Amino acid sequence: MNQGAKTFQEKLADELDDHPDKESILAEYQAHIYELEQETEGKSSYPILVERLGEPEEIASLWKQEAAITPKKTQWLFVILNVAIFLGGAILTIIYHVFDWNWTDILWEGLTKSASVIMVVYTFFWGLLGYEIGKEFGEAGRKLLKKTFIICLIPNLVLMYLVIFKFIPHKWFEPLISLPFIVACIGFTVVLYPVSRLGYKWGRKKSV
Repeated sequence: MNQGAKTFQEKLADELDDHPDKESILAEYQAHIYELEQETEGKSSYPILVERLGEPEEIASLWKQEAAITPKKTQWLFVILNVAIFLGGAILTIIYHVFDWNWTDILWEGLTKSASVIMVVYTFFWGLLGYEIGKEFGEAGRKLLKKTFIICLIPNLVLMYLVIFKFIPHKWFEPLISLPFIVACIGFTVVLYPVSRLGYKWGRKKSV
């Protein structure tokens, strides 16, 4: 290994710092360097290595970003986002029925008239869930998608149960509460997993 290769490896090792896969990454790039040395008959200088493999700082940054994205973090990110959506809706509902504030009246009226738009946006949320898991974890993300979907679905089912069995007053959700709307919500919930699966397949193709 010439001086340029040694310098490249040393800089990459310094930039990787305490990365959990540091040794395997260095071994992988050592193999790439060996291939370049074979091509250039041992004349692979540091600038040539940087041109072909990239700056050690950039390489280390990409590996660190990948290490930061874990299945558990991805799962809880979407779980927290889903819970935040429900908490936001719950807080708005309580404020609207407890306090006589003009801005809540305007917002509530707008939301009740845009129920179909909200459903489309929420469907996009589930598609994005599948896409991100498929893109980041590929085939290994299949089980993660199912688990995340089940956890995220719990608030939806709890809310439907509370409303249908009148633990939450129906008048709070007027004029939304009606048989057609309830049937639409159930049907909408059924299609959420197929939507997330389509997003997952698309994301998996992007990861290849």
